[in-house]
Amino acid sequence: MAGVVLVACAGGQPVRASGDVDPPPPSVLLITIDTLRPDALGWVGGGDWTPQLDALAREGVRFPAAVAPAPLTLPSHASLFSALVPRRHGVHDNGRMLGAGVPLLAERLSAAGWDTAAFVSGYPLSGSFGLRRGFGHYDDRLTAGDGAWLERPARETNGAARAWISEATEPWFAWVHYYDPHFPYEPPDELRRPGRRGAYDGEVAAVDRALGELLTTARSAATRTGLLTVATADHGESLGEHGEGTHGFFVYDSTVLVPMVWHLPGRLTAAERAEPARLVDVAPTVLELLGLPPLEGVDGVSLVPLLEGRPQPLPPAYVETFQPWISYGWAPLTAVRHDGFKLIAAPRPELYDLRADPEETRNVVATERRRARELRRLHAEAEASPPAASAETVGDPEVARRLAALGYVGSAGAPAAPPPGLADPKDRLALRETLTEADRRVRGGDLQGALERFDRVLAEEPRNRFALSRSGEALLTAGALAPAIERLRLASRLDPDQPEVRRLLGTALTRAGLLDEALDQWLELVRLQPWNPVAWSNLGATLGRSGRSADAVAAMEKAATLAPGDPDRLIRLAFAEVDARRISDAVRHLAEAAEVSGEAFEHAGTLGLLLEQTERAAEATQWLERSRPGQPDFAQARLTLARRRASAGDPTGARVALAEALAVDPGLAAVASADELLASLMP
Repeated sequence: MAGVVLVACAGGQPVRASGDVDPPPPSVLLITIDTLRPDALGWVGGGDWTPQLDALAREGVRFPAAVAPAPLTLPSHASLFSALVPRRHGVHDNGRMLGAGVPLLAERLSAAGWDTAAFVSGYPLSGSFGLRRGFGHYDDRLTAGDGAWLERPARETNGAARAWISEATEPWFAWVHYYDPHFPYEPPDELRRPGRRGAYDGEVAAVDRALGELLTTARSAATRTGLLTVATADHGESLGEHGEGTHGFFVYDSTVLVPMVWHLPGRLTAAERAEPARLVDVAPTVLELLGLPPLEGVDGVSLVPLLEGRPQPLPPAYVETFQPWISYGWAPLTAVRHDGFKLIAAPRPELYDLRADPEETRNVVATERRRARELRRLHAEAEASPPAASAETVGDPEVARRLAALGYVGSAGAPAAPPPGLADPKDRLALRETLTEADRRVRGGDLQGALERFDRVLAEEPRNRFALSRSGEALLTAGALAPAIERLRLASRLDPDQPEVRRLLGTALTRAGLLDEALDQWLELVRLQPWNPVAWSNLGATLGRSGRSADAVAAMEKAATLAPGDPDRLIRLAFAEVDARRISDAVRHLAEAAEVSGEAFEHAGTLGLLLEQTERAAEATQWLERSRPGQPDFAQARLTLARRRASAGDPTGARVALAEALAVDPGLAAVASADELLASLMP
């Protein structure tokens, strides 16, 4: 995916001014546009369809060919914020969690006094994956799609971001991420362009339109400090080049080159630079522009010399994709890009002269042997640098304590390193196309068509991870629990630190009543994603079904803490507390859920019945009366209301409530007939 980062100074106010007193440091706007190719922008591709970004580029220092460290959203954004390449920060794929020991740009700015907020638009950047740290406000409310395909349109993200920026205290730091150009491409009809990539380009144009509104708001909200704005992308999009439809599978330039713009009136002079700046250079550059201490031991460097027009040699760009290994069990790809050449370390190595062959169509590894040796040396140096953290480490002692209290002993172990002899991804394009089509059919509801294609792949590669996990999900959706569990168990053994497989296997085992094994999966999931409230809720539900009511409450409490104000988490916590006989606590949390939910609250009857147990009669009656047909506990609530009305001398009201109860649950007639207050009211 691609992201654009913008740094500008609003109101023509420079960061450095003449005189004895420097102005305050600027506010910062960081915008990342997912899946953005440089040539989708007018200033690179030669069109006029992105006027907002084009204007920013004309006024700033622009890099048309910056380098992303990975063609995947979360790894690339983690590198942008940490200045570390993925092999050092440990996040090699979406769905993993960034370790707590990796310092991030937002943490530095927050500690230095910036008011901080993030507004993300795609599920891979949900706060549970570790980028939340340092942000006082992290808005990852996604309103479209489902599961791993959840997203939020640019206009909605814009609304949330502009509202916060308008009220923020200067200096502030806002990261705004737009997801629209990511597949599937569904632009507004009026922005769809002609040609095979017209829908994709239309999505970019839609983001550009939203960007204009955001920049106007940001500049007007930074009048005292000025505004530092940067623009870049997390990765590009293949659009069919090299046989890849989207991104993530290869490391050719179509998916790892991104635009980058730095805009800072009063300090930076407009210019275009051909040097291959890198995403890992963003955080060091921002920190130097703000006059803050640098991050230590990182891969990125400050680009300030280049931005100010001075010569600056840049380190080689190291690039990777582990998707072929993590998703399919094929060889991962790494590359080093330097001095106009790129070496791709694959089972069949590739070397490209990027100046003579920018489309990377002619492999010259056999003829450019000296250059290949030099890039192999640079590649080995990059891979010799020690890891800075592990993505699988639970860095929060409180989370580790909770897991230990729930019986977690760590069954996963270290992730397996790719062994030698794996298939070259170049040789598996046909299989990947079959898997991609099968996946499309899963999402489209054609489970049978999907399973036929998955089985075709598994007949050739029985341990193909993607085929196992996605066909397991299809079987789970179809209710075929036994074969789903068989496939998901194998997928989990092949990649024990894959959160999505843990979630699917935990769900299948829970539905099958295999609760002990299901608990192992949920415990592993919260280890991998300790900030994921849904994972904690699922763990709590399974603990409750296993008869461990106190532990269930503890897990549900953690879920509610991670999602403050979420009525569903509060409701789940309340029901766990009912099972644990903590009625007063359950009443309190259901009441909180009711206040948040308003008319959408569906547990009025339950709340009334619980209040009845705590002998809060007046409050109980109010909630019993608010219960509605179709809601949980409606019949029992109406029966209790009938008894209360009868005792208050209202036989007519009691008869109405009793009739409503019996209409929903005729079996309550025996209970009513045995009740002294209700027996005479029976029809």
